[in-house]
Amino acid sequence: MERKRSPTLLNLSQSRQDGLFSVRLILQKTVPRTIFRALSLIDPGCAARDYNERCVMRINTVFGRRAELLPKDPRYYQIAVLFSLLLYGVGWLSFDVDGHAIAMLLGTVLVAQFLCTSFFSSSAFDCRSALISGLSLCLLLRTNDSTLTIVTALITIASKFLLKWNGKHIFNPTNFGIIATLAITGRVWVSPAQWGSQLYFAFLMACLGGIVIHRAMRSDVSLAFIFFYAAILFLRALWLGDPWSIPMKQLQSGALLLFTFFMISDPKTTPDSRSGRILFALLVAAGAAYVQFALYRTNGLLWSLAICSMLTLLIDYMSPGKRYRWQITNSGDQGDLHEESSLAFRPLVRPVGS
Repeated sequence: MERKRSPTLLNLSQSRQDGLFSVRLILQKTVPRTIFRALSLIDPGCAARDYNERCVMRINTVFGRRAELLPKDPRYYQIAVLFSLLLYGVGWLSFDVDGHAIAMLLGTVLVAQFLCTSFFSSSAFDCRSALISGLSLCLLLRTNDSTLTIVTALITIASKFLLKWNGKHIFNPTNFGIIATLAITGRVWVSPAQWGSQLYFAFLMACLGGIVIHRAMRSDVSLAFIFFYAAILFLRALWLGDPWSIPMKQLQSGALLLFTFFMISDPKTTPDSRSGRILFALLVAAGAAYVQFALYRTNGLLWSLAICSMLTLLIDYMSPGKRYRWQITNSGDQGDLHEESSLAFRPLVRPVGS
């Protein structure tokens, strides 16, 4: 005969299990999953109850709703960060750009994007890409001629629609617009000194840039570039017998961080595979060092990126990968196509009988 348990013991057992449920839910929110799984091994039966399933569903619902409030397209983050940097530059760093030039650049890129979309593309007008190009030009481009400001903006947007191969951009639009106008006229320039070299500002730009490249899944090319470029600077200082403070000061440049996190990391112009992007970062870093230290030319980063961008198609042919697409889904492989969401919690043990 099966021995019956007293009501008191049943209540104590029920209280113990309910207490374990509460502890498990707290741990699931606050500690790594390894500790949570270890608790599952202590009392695996409690995960099979409907109460646990309902609690996990409630947590998934709450965190899922919060995740839906965040934009999944990385271009929103890039626009927000670039706009914040522009406000900081104009308001606190006294950038040599006024409201008239900013309005002219943004208005020109939006009109050019609309016209090019109407004539050269079957897709609907999208202002996000144009705003990124316009804000980037506001941060980088300097000229005393308003006509050249408009011409640079037009070249920037037109290059996205005209300079393509198999649906992929060949050049970074902002980089190509500045380099083309600089090479043809010589009356535009980029002022790296406007950002200063304060360590706190470099750290701020690195953090903001990290948000963008993480959302766009191109952190590999940015981190590889800054690693290779820093290695070149330190090896050069070692070769020349310079103190370490010189390469450290060069790495604190706001222009360098802006290039690293907001220009070379463009997912539409970098190679498709991760190995290809790392090779691309090495080529750009080596080319920038050659232009700056061997040819003694300014804007080595921009010239190197423009030249190395022509090798992207060859790198894709040698090391093919998944083509990046602007999508809002949260599934895929990090660094290749999309990002994977980890905001939702899942039951660790299946219910008995399922």
